[in-house]
Amino acid sequence: MSIHTENELAELNHLQQQLMLAVEDDSRRVEILATLLGEAACYRLAIYQIPTDFVLSVVIPVYNEVKSLPQVIAAVRRCGFHCEIILVDDGSTDGTRDLLDSLRGEPDLKIIFHEKNQGKGGALATGFRLATGDAVIIQDADLEYTPNDYRALLQPIICEGVDAVYGSRFISGHRNVPRLRHYLANKLVTMWSNLFTNLLLTDMETCYKVFRREVIQEIAPTLREKRFGIEPEITAKLARRKGLRIREVPIRYFPRTYEEGKKIGWRDGIRALWCAIRY
Repeated sequence: MSIHTENELAELNHLQQQLMLAVEDDSRRVEILATLLGEAACYRLAIYQIPTDFVLSVVIPVYNEVKSLPQVIAAVRRCGFHCEIILVDDGSTDGTRDLLDSLRGEPDLKIIFHEKNQGKGGALATGFRLATGDAVIIQDADLEYTPNDYRALLQPIICEGVDAVYGSRFISGHRNVPRLRHYLANKLVTMWSNLFTNLLLTDMETCYKVFRREVIQEIAPTLREKRFGIEPEITAKLARRKGLRIREVPIRYFPRTYEEGKKIGWRDGIRALWCAIRY
């Protein structure tokens, strides 16, 4: 599946906005777009019918993200899916906990507090166990990944019965890619992981991983990594499941700096190499 260009996105968004004003029913809008654009174009642009009873569980590990978190929640709510948003605060100290306390009672939110910091892996394991949706997606609490890509990420699961989808930052040709040293480190870790899993991924370390709920909940009780080693651990344990279908789709990426709050470091890269062997 090729990524849509900026011009295609602008034209499609304008057309969809016009249809939303004219046609209230989502299924009817999809039918109209399919007639206008053709089935091949609709597939490439991730235009498809979302089942009316489909629920997406969005697991968001949170640590000191008081500035960006409201924007992330708002973006998830605009994604076009019926979402169960699971926010796992991992011992924040910057006011994030107070913010989450103020959101208690909102019907689409599940809010969990870790009294001690357990790392991203610990927060994800908690969120996976609590998910009740048809599919589960990982969403970081910063602004590096956009929920506007959910529709493309969910398409293989909803339309083709795929078991897991990885959003790749490196197969789209999009301009927003990590700085050179991060790009090279990611390539090394991904190739190393592929060597042991026999997969052909281009971006194993991506945040955007989507799973059918039953798949990730079978793996969740066995997860051991507490920090960013969770990425190769999940990948290795998915790869060991016979018959599991894993797909990559292109996504957009808007990297932030360490000054803006980026947390992953070189030690996490070393740990990821070890985890690819261990699991």
